[in-house]
Amino acid sequence: MAEELYVGGFIAAAALATFATRVIPFLFLHRHTDHPLIKHLGRYLPAAVMALLAGIFLQRSADWSLSAPGADALIPGMLVVGVHLWRGNALLSIAVGTASYMVTQQTGWLAS
Repeated sequence: MAEELYVGGFIAAAALATFATRVIPFLFLHRHTDHPLIKHLGRYLPAAVMALLAGIFLQRSADWSLSAPGADALIPGMLVVGVHLWRGNALLSIAVGTASYMVTQQTGWLAS
């Protein structure tokens, strides 16, 4: 019984912390939405974060010892960019990239 309460409390605390980090900026910055710095961050920060995540993904997830070095991560990455430029739908782009990455990893398609 004590273990279930501990796990439940942990999940509740994690959910509250996650929710708070999403809500706090809106609560405290709603008066400053016209500020040039906020507009600048809103325009350029998402692309910068995505570039950082892509760089980390390629560095850590790609197998650079294959006959086509890094292709197991570069192909899904290029598919994400291509689908996003074609359709403009982030959810579809992420789904296609995830599916193609999992196919290459699970089937070993590029490993040979």
